[in-house]
Amino acid sequence: MPELPDLEVFQQNLSAALENKKLQDIEVPVTKHLKVTVAALKKALTGKKLTRIARQGKELYFYFGKEHVLAMHMMLHGKLYLLKKGEEQKFTIATLRFSGGISLALTDFQKAAHLTLDPPEKEAPDALSREFNEKYLQEQLAKKKTTIKKYLTDQKNVLGIGNAYADEILYAAKISPFSISKAIPPKKIKDLVTATRKVLKDAIKKINKNHPGITNGEVRDFLQVHVPKKEKSPGGYPIQHVDKGGRTYFTEEQELYS
Repeated sequence: MPELPDLEVFQQNLSAALENKKLQDIEVPVTKHLKVTVAALKKALTGKKLTRIARQGKELYFYFGKEHVLAMHMMLHGKLYLLKKGEEQKFTIATLRFSGGISLALTDFQKAAHLTLDPPEKEAPDALSREFNEKYLQEQLAKKKTTIKKYLTDQKNVLGIGNAYADEILYAAKISPFSISKAIPPKKIKDLVTATRKVLKDAIKKINKNHPGITNGEVRDFLQVHVPKKEKSPGGYPIQHVDKGGRTYFTEEQELYS
């Protein structure tokens, strides 16, 4: 599943290609997750100018004029393709056709990726927002008996972090992913906030540099520990992994708080 750094880069590249173009048509061949009719979707968006694209957690928000927002969630295998006139993609969930002969296709062979018209406001803070800070995290973790990795990947707590980047953030903070949230001391909570911002921002820069123009996929080759074939961490410790609710990568450098 694309996570915050991937989606941030997709947003930048899609904005450069599509902003200020008028939506001429929208086709939705897969409607199983669509909560409005295709006719209602067309009526709301067709003829409107795409004023901006933003990332909200693990979703991309397409703003049409001042009236409507179309959210796209990639789920596990969703992909976005910019198409020229006459081009098509397999496993298409939806196609947005814009002025100038350019289209955007959302695809997913599992048919899980989906659209939401005018989604409700999200309550949890984004991982790169000012609201996700030391004070917030201290107050939140003091109540939580779950592991810190489970906390970080729950979109009800913080938006944008998934399995891979939770491992990277916790490695950078030197906190075991199996630590109990409420047992983590204040000093390490500060380290966790710092690590979150650094890991995510560095990843955005690396993806942009090494994969200019990318609009789909998951770039993971530069990660420190969450890499299947990597044997040792930058500190020289063996990288261990367990499969439990998703694969978790960690090393003995990370302290366990319980």
